[in-house]
Amino acid sequence: MSGKGKLNLWQAVSIAVGTIIGASIFSILGLGARICGSNLPIAFSLSALFSIAVGYSYAKLGSKYVSNAGPIEFLLRAFGDNPFTGTMSIMVWFSYVVSISLFAKAFAGYFLALFHIPLSPMSMAIVEVAVISVFTALNFFGARAVGRAEFWIVLIKLSILLLFVLLGIWTVNPSYLKPVLNSHHIVKTFFAASVLFLSYMGFGLITNASEDIEEPEKNVPRAIYISIAVVAFIYISVSVVALGNLGVEGLIRAEEYALAEAAKPFLGNAGFILISIGALFSISSAINATLYGGANVSYVYAKKGYLPAFMERKMWFDEPRGLYITAVLSLLFAIFLDLGEVSSVISFTFLILYVFVILAHYRLRDNVGGNGGIILFNFLLISGVFFTLMIYQWTSSRRSFYLSLLILLVAFLVEVVYNRTLRKRKLQTRQF
Repeated sequence: MSGKGKLNLWQAVSIAVGTIIGASIFSILGLGARICGSNLPIAFSLSALFSIAVGYSYAKLGSKYVSNAGPIEFLLRAFGDNPFTGTMSIMVWFSYVVSISLFAKAFAGYFLALFHIPLSPMSMAIVEVAVISVFTALNFFGARAVGRAEFWIVLIKLSILLLFVLLGIWTVNPSYLKPVLNSHHIVKTFFAASVLFLSYMGFGLITNASEDIEEPEKNVPRAIYISIAVVAFIYISVSVVALGNLGVEGLIRAEEYALAEAAKPFLGNAGFILISIGALFSISSAINATLYGGANVSYVYAKKGYLPAFMERKMWFDEPRGLYITAVLSLLFAIFLDLGEVSSVISFTFLILYVFVILAHYRLRDNVGGNGGIILFNFLLISGVFFTLMIYQWTSSRRSFYLSLLILLVAFLVEVVYNRTLRKRKLQTRQF
C-alpha cells in the first residue's frame, strides 16, 4: 500500500480498537466479579497498565521491523531460529485456537439467554458446535462478504457499549462500587487483572500493519497507546455501570450473559435484547476474524516449517487442513472447559509470549530504541503478572494449570521432535 492508500493515525486506531473490543467485554464481566468482587473496575485499570507495559515494546519493535510473522519476527531478530522461537510460534497458533473457544462459549451464553433456552452443558455444546461450524463454512464460502461487513459490526458494537454507559450511569448504586482493600481482596484483584488482561489483547495488530501506516515510526507507537487508552476508558466505564446496576451477586448469577442482564435495571427487557444482539454481532465478528487469522497462521507457519506440513495441504473446498484443525481443536476446548478455564489458558498463552517479546526488545534496544530501565521494569511487571496467573490457576483450577503447561510442553515437543529431528526443518536467519 502506498501514497494515498496508507492508513492515517486515526484509521489505525479505529482498526485496533475494533479488534481489541471483540467478545471479551461481553463474556468475562461475570468472571471478573466472581474473582475480585466490587474491585472489578480496579482490575480492569490494572490490566490497562499491564497492556501499556507490553505495548511499549510492541511500539518500538513494530515501528522498526515489518513482517506478517508479527511477534515471531521480533524473536527471530533477537534470538535467532532455535527450539525456543519455534515453540513460541506454535504457541501463537494455540492462542487463536483457545480464543475461538472463548468466543464460542460467549456466543452460546448470550444466544441461549436471548431465546430463553435453559443453560446446560448440552445446550451450550450444541450452540458451540453450530457457531464454529457456521463460521468455518463462511471461511470457504463467504469470508470476504463478512469482512466487508466488519466496519458496520464494529460501529454497532461501539455504539451499543457507549449507549449502555451513557444511559446506565444515572442508575448506578454507589454502594455496589465500594472497593474492598484488605490484603485478601487486593490479592484477588491482581488475580482478576491477570485474567482480564486477555480483554486488551489485539493491539499487536497495529505492528502487523505498520508498512501500511503513514509515518510508522511516529504513528505505530501513537496508535498503540491511543487504542489502549480508548479501550481502557470503555472497559472501565462498562464495568462501573454493570457493577453499579447489578451488583457483584447479580453479575455472578448471570455470568454467561452479564452485560445484557446489567442493562435490565435502566432499559428493561428491551435493554437485555439490545445488548444481547450487540454481543452476538460482536462475538460473530471476533469468531470470523480469529478463525480466519488462525487458519492463515497455521498455513504460513506450516510452510515455514513451524507446524506439521499436512496443515498447509488442501482439503475440502480447496482450503488448507489448518482451518479444520483450528476449528476442531477450538470446539474441543469450548465443550470441555468452562469460561474461567478457557480465559486463564488464553491469558497464559499470551503472557508467556509477551514476556519474551519484552526480552527481545531489551536485546534489540540499540537498534529499535527504548529505555533499558523501563524495559527491565516492564519485564519484571509482566513476569509478575504471569506468575500471578499461574498461582491463580493452581489455587482455583488445577485443570487449567496443568492444561497450560501441557500446551507448552506439546508445542516444545512438536518443535524439537517433529520439526527439528524428524522433519529436519530448514533454519531461518535474521540480521539485527
